[in-house]
Amino acid sequence: MLVALGLGGVRVKNSIDTLQDANDAVRVAELVQAANAYASDAINERDVSVIPLLQGKRDAPAVVAARKVTDADAKAFDTAVARAPKTAGLTRRIELVRAGEKQLTAVRANAFTAKVSGVQTEESYHAVQHPLMEISNELGFGSNNQASFGRTLYAISLTQAAESLVRAIGTHLLVEDRDALAEGELQTQLGSFSSYVYLEQVGLQEYAGAGTAGDMTRLRTALADAQKKGAQQTAKAAEEAEAAGQTFVKPPALTKMITEIAAGTPTDQLAAEGITPESFFAASALAFDAYRGIEVRLTDTALANARSIAADARMAAIVNGSLALGAVLVAVLLAAWVARSMSRGMRRLSASAMEIAEQRLPAVITQLSLAVPGQVDTRVTPIPITTTDEIGEVARAFDHVHREAVRLAAEQALLRGNINTIFTNLSRRNQSLIERQLALITDLEEREADPEQLANLFKLDHLATRVRRNGENLLVLGGERPTQQWDHPLPLVDVIRAAASEVEQYERIELAGIPEAEIHGRAVTDLVHLLAELLENATSFSSPRSTVRVTATRLPDTRIMVEIHDKGIGLVPEDFALINHKLANPPTADADVYQYMGLFVVGRLADRHGIRVQLRPAAGESGTTSLVMLPGTVTWRSDTESDDDTLALAAFKARATPGLGALLAAGPADPFGAHEAWDDGNPAPGFAAPSGFAAPSGGPAAAGAPAAGGHAASRGPAAPDVPAQAGPPAPSASSASSASSASSGRSRRASKRGRRPAKDG
Repeated sequence: MLVALGLGGVRVKNSIDTLQDANDAVRVAELVQAANAYASDAINERDVSVIPLLQGKRDAPAVVAARKVTDADAKAFDTAVARAPKTAGLTRRIELVRAGEKQLTAVRANAFTAKVSGVQTEESYHAVQHPLMEISNELGFGSNNQASFGRTLYAISLTQAAESLVRAIGTHLLVEDRDALAEGELQTQLGSFSSYVYLEQVGLQEYAGAGTAGDMTRLRTALADAQKKGAQQTAKAAEEAEAAGQTFVKPPALTKMITEIAAGTPTDQLAAEGITPESFFAASALAFDAYRGIEVRLTDTALANARSIAADARMAAIVNGSLALGAVLVAVLLAAWVARSMSRGMRRLSASAMEIAEQRLPAVITQLSLAVPGQVDTRVTPIPITTTDEIGEVARAFDHVHREAVRLAAEQALLRGNINTIFTNLSRRNQSLIERQLALITDLEEREADPEQLANLFKLDHLATRVRRNGENLLVLGGERPTQQWDHPLPLVDVIRAAASEVEQYERIELAGIPEAEIHGRAVTDLVHLLAELLENATSFSSPRSTVRVTATRLPDTRIMVEIHDKGIGLVPEDFALINHKLANPPTADADVYQYMGLFVVGRLADRHGIRVQLRPAAGESGTTSLVMLPGTVTWRSDTESDDDTLALAAFKARATPGLGALLAAGPADPFGAHEAWDDGNPAPGFAAPSGFAAPSGGPAAAGAPAAGGHAASRGPAAPDVPAQAGPPAPSASSASSASSASSGRSRRASKRGRRPAKDG
């Protein structure tokens, strides 16, 4: 009964709302009709009054008749306003019309007098006509595109108004004594005349852009009919002149007349070409009437559509109301019959189902995720309904669903535990061997004096270090935390150098502007791992002859922004959006994670310490910039440390880095604000590996790129494995040995085991 009542009520309400909207649209269409008639007759009053008023005949019959028509239209408009809906937009437009009407009396009194000279009289009617014309924008209910319909009507009204001004000013120029005009006044009139000719063309273009194919056909037909009617009028005038024995000069086309008048041709020369006030007014009036006919047709069409929709909505409301009432009556009878036989069993079934869904099943899943899966009791208590009817069958089916859900949850928990155990065991079994191998390589490096052999040992050291990082990636995948951590803060510059020392092409990494900040010991190992993954990708996917620049900035709210800039081929916006989404929301370990291990590991490590990582395109050149936002929870400063140098450095970088100045000025605002739109991208299924993160060794990679944690073969000639610049990355403050010199004096690079903590850690 409630469903029938709700659905029926919705249908009836929708029908009533549609009926009300349609009735309002009918009244709006009637208002637009009255407004367009009012506007057209107001500017027509101006046009027919030009010649009499310039001749001083202010009480001429043509003037009096035109003003009576305008006044009658004003009363009809007032009647339509009283019936129109009181919407905010319509009320505002009507108030503008009222403001213009207050000026109409003064406009009539001062028309073509010394108080209002030149084209000011023609343009003064704009205060009345334009607000009336704008009401057309409220029209369009029931059309396929309401905004387009109103725009079409507004465009044709604008064209009509422009044609009226052309007619009025052109007649003015043909009638007025130009010798009596003040200096420069003729040029002002000619300039206004040309402007309104151009405005008419703009209106026609706007009409073509907003109207349909049918609207354009009607416009061409109306103009063709006007041209035929003009030819007939010209032929009739020629016959009358011939009958009277007068010489008749055939006037040119309207466009030719406009061109000659705009050029400032003297009136006697224009008359010799057949361009007289009468011929020009008649030709322009035909175009004016054509535009007026299209305007009337559009308003009539809108009114007819609104009335048709109102009639349909009225019938739909009656039918829907009857159907809703009948459905409610039937529902009452069915509900009364069903309630007697099913209410008790359904209540018991509903209560049991809610208990399972909200309490028992979530509790079992929670236990499976926290405890050892095999030690959790996964037995299911059946729903206490023993009947064999349909309700009993549903209860048994729900018990079966419950058992299957618990069984699947247990299997998934066991599978996740096994996978994590595999990752952990594989990694830990290899870690000790790799550490021994690295120690042996270091010992060989310290004893080797031959440069070529030393370079080979460096490469071998790099490979072993990267294998170790792959093993640590497996620990991250398995959810394990580092077994050893630092027991004291470590300078940020040492953390970055330790990360750089784990990259094969470490000599391409440059550090600049690193503030004097320290990282909490608990985050040092993971942060070095995170930065190493980002630096590995930056060097792997950029030219071996380019540098990777690492900068850092301390923000006023104690956070630190680390930026890694490379000059690689970059990524497309879709790849940036997908990568940033995965970095912000690390996915569950599945087959895709193994293909994009670097991306997953960076996201997991960042999530572990509240670090934000995001990629963005490099400013002004190809490449990618990795942004790493270190929160105040992982940074450490002594109470005596001053912020003066840090803020001065930040201000200097703000002048060189677009957008950073706004970031520093904003204080604790989100520094990723300029790039948050990427986070909103919905990753499409079937993720294609972007160039910024490649697949690990053994899995598919994008465009043949190496893995983020695997062998990073460069895309060009291999760079030498000895430092090519002063100040190669130094290891962190650990048990790893610092750079030393061979007996021959050649520089030795820093140890590649920057993340192995000291024995006292």
